[in-house]
Amino acid sequence: MSLLLVGIVLSVAFLLRIEFPQGFDAYFKREYYNQFGPLAISVELLIAGYYFFIGHKKTNFALALFGFTALLDPLFDQIGLFDSIVPLYGTMILSICGLLCLWLAFANPFELKRLSRLIGILSLVLGILVELFFNYF
Repeated sequence: MSLLLVGIVLSVAFLLRIEFPQGFDAYFKREYYNQFGPLAISVELLIAGYYFFIGHKKTNFALALFGFTALLDPLFDQIGLFDSIVPLYGTMILSICGLLCLWLAFANPFELKRLSRLIGILSLVLGILVELFFNYF
C-alpha cells in the first residue's frame, strides 16, 4: 500500500512541475517531452504498487521494470549520458523504492509469479528504453 501512496504523491508532484508551452510548435520540441520523464517513472511505481496491492500475476515484472528505470536515471546522470531533471527529493525517494522493488521482484518473498531470466532482462531493456526516450532521443 505504501508503494501505491508514494506513486500517487510523486505522480501529482511531477505533474504539477510540467510547464505547458504557448503556441502549437512548442509541443513538438524535445524540451517539452523531457518534462514527462519523472512522471513516467512515478506512474511505473503507481502501476507496480497497484499490482502489488492486488497480487496481480505480473507484479514482479512491473516491480522490476520500475526498479530498473528508477535506478538507471541517477546512474545515467552520474556517468554523463544525460542530465536528469528528476529533483533531488524525487531521486532519493525513487532510488529507495527502486531498490526495494528490485528486491521484491527477484527475491519473490510473497510467492507471486517468479521472474524468468528472459523477463528480468526484458524489464532491464525496457527500463533503459524508457530512460533514453525521455532523456536522450
